[in-house]
Amino acid sequence: MQEQVINVSFPVNASILLALKESKDEFIRDMLFSTALLFYRKGKLSLGKAAELAGYDKLGFIDKLRREGEPIFDYSADEVDEIFADAANL
Repeated sequence: MQEQVINVSFPVNASILLALKESKDEFIRDMLFSTALLFYRKGKLSLGKAAELAGYDKLGFIDKLRREGEPIFDYSADEVDEIFADAANL
């Protein structure tokens, strides 16, 4: 079964693209990545779905996160300590 695709559009002042020094296609690509990253950080999208929204496969999205200096997994210090404590008990 084929998934339904919905086109979303919104106006952007041309001066914004000029200020960013980006083409329309670059702007769209950046917006999709930024939106996917936001929803991934909020836990609203899984890594796979965020990658899909941004137009990447999972490994490509992980590589893009790495190149942008974004953490793939965003754990607090307490969560990291708990993970290592659990691993030490194995």
